[in-house]
Amino acid sequence: MCKVVDVRQSVLAKNDHLADALRTELTARGTTVVSLLSSPGSGKTALLEQVLARMGVRGVPVAALTADLATENDARRLARSGAPVKQVLTGGLCHLEAAQLRAHLEGWLPGDTRLLFVENVGNLVCPASYDLGETLRVTLMSVTEGEDKPLKYPLAFGLAHLVVLTKNDIADAVDFDGAAFTAHLARVNPEVPVLRTSVRTGEGVQALVDHFLAVADGAVPHRPRLASAPRGGAHAPGGTGGHHHDRAPAPAPLTSHQ
Repeated sequence: MCKVVDVRQSVLAKNDHLADALRTELTARGTTVVSLLSSPGSGKTALLEQVLARMGVRGVPVAALTADLATENDARRLARSGAPVKQVLTGGLCHLEAAQLRAHLEGWLPGDTRLLFVENVGNLVCPASYDLGETLRVTLMSVTEGEDKPLKYPLAFGLAHLVVLTKNDIADAVDFDGAAFTAHLARVNPEVPVLRTSVRTGEGVQALVDHFLAVADGAVPHRPRLASAPRGGAHAPGGTGGHHHDRAPAPAPLTSHQ
């Protein structure tokens, strides 16, 4: 009798195991990982640049790793904050995976890093299925993208620990319906906190910085690890809830850049 193997299930199970190991290791050394997901053009790079700069003013050791298909444009922008920044070129891959992240952190991440920000490829489909070892997953969308975005991308919004609305200064100009957005988000992720921001006016940026610091201090409660949530979509098992983990050998400890 032939045995049918779901390759997608196996890939995600291996990724989840590696992500768990990375999260445990980084947490033990005092580093909190924040992952940022959004579609292209949401303004997440501009917002992250302000967050990094404000962290620097407060003397908080932070670093950022940003992923794109091509160009180092985002890394150059983020480096203006003075924080250590690394660009990852995925070579056409539409998302980051835990093994990739770990490989790029090896020998680069400063040992005293308190918060590591990982800016994923601009895409709300593929990245949503992959746990990167983050403590906090943030899904961003601009007010120009439409109130029904959470319904169109339920995995990206359903697994978020925090949702950030960007470009809020033009919400009225584009007739953004905040009540409809809140109702749609509640259908896929009830009670998830929402923060409205504007890089142009500075609205919400300090509140976002404070939230990240509270997470690093352990003052913000979190749901179970991302891998425990149902998965679905073209790059994940067919939305069946829990899944088996292949017990891959634990990787060697990360070395730090000093």
